[in-house]
Amino acid sequence: MAKDTKIDKTARDTHYATLRRQVRDGKRERGEIPTPEPRKGRQRDPDWTPPQLAPDQVRLYGLHTVRAALDNPERKPIKLSLTQNALVRLEIGPVDTLGFPVEIVTPQELDKQLGPDAIHQGVMLETRPLPVRRLEALKDSPLLLVLDQVTDPHNVGAIMRTAVAFGAGAVITTMRHSPTESGVLAKSASGALELIPYIQITNLSDALGELHKLGFFSVGLDSEGPAPLEGTLSGDKVALVLGSEGKGLRQKTRETVNALARLDMPGAIKSLNVSNAAAIALYATRQHLLKRTA
Repeated sequence: MAKDTKIDKTARDTHYATLRRQVRDGKRERGEIPTPEPRKGRQRDPDWTPPQLAPDQVRLYGLHTVRAALDNPERKPIKLSLTQNALVRLEIGPVDTLGFPVEIVTPQELDKQLGPDAIHQGVMLETRPLPVRRLEALKDSPLLLVLDQVTDPHNVGAIMRTAVAFGAGAVITTMRHSPTESGVLAKSASGALELIPYIQITNLSDALGELHKLGFFSVGLDSEGPAPLEGTLSGDKVALVLGSEGKGLRQKTRETVNALARLDMPGAIKSLNVSNAAAIALYATRQHLLKRTA
């Protein structure tokens, strides 16, 4: 009898440990707690280089990221590779009904494909990139976010997540000096890549001109802007424009936007990380738009 009790206790402890891990992983995916640094004991290959991918192929990883991609009807999956444990946690039902190959692999095999620093949680999805979106398709959206050569995919991913939270219609960026659709970007966006158009354009000034014709009032954020953002916003459709992490808005962009504005900060620090600035600006703009429709 004592032996059965011990077995039951072990099974119960394993069950609760699994639940705790799922809750913790979910918080990391949503950005509520930080992702830990790779374990010191983890084997690293100093000669590892990313495998060459075809232009029409993207590799996504992480449970939340892959699940969001599989739930997106615009995604065209090629192959799903995952561990047996990840298959259970992903909860995608019978794999023979998915319509694309599914391969059970080891974590080490995924490390070889994704690199030693990727927190893949035992799952990788090979897929086609999302369809290209056009600016004219955004004419009915009241709020857009435009990035002027923001290069860090972690920042762009965090910005995309915030843009979804505040109901922005798209994140628009340049093709050059901006991250393309990738596993790092998708993991940082924590599912947001599947929920908001990520539009890469050739010429930012031309794109802003097109948005102006569609009725958008564009505001460029600048720490030296002539007035606070709240007093600068105008109209029923706003395009917020944020510059790169170091140089801010380029001169041509500054000359093209309808207005320049600053985030009014009374403290000693007058500039913020671009993803934090985006969150504050989106909130202020959403309040402006709500007053316009009240």
